[in-house]
Amino acid sequence: MKITTPFIQLNALLKLLGWVETGGEANAVIDQGMVKVNGEAETRRRNKIYPGTTVELGNNKITIQ
Repeated sequence: MKITTPFIQLNALLKLLGWVETGGEANAVIDQGMVKVNGEAETRRRNKIYPGTTVELGNNKITIQ
């Protein structure tokens, strides 16, 4: 996925990708440690995701460009 801004917040990215339906659901999966950023569990909801970062949730995996 390519973003047109310098970064995107993790919870907004999950919603944009359609991996979750709501912001509340995004926050819940992040709080539960279900999301990985560059292979590490991430619990910061508003973590800034920059190009080159890999994000995973379940069987979904994407690298931001």
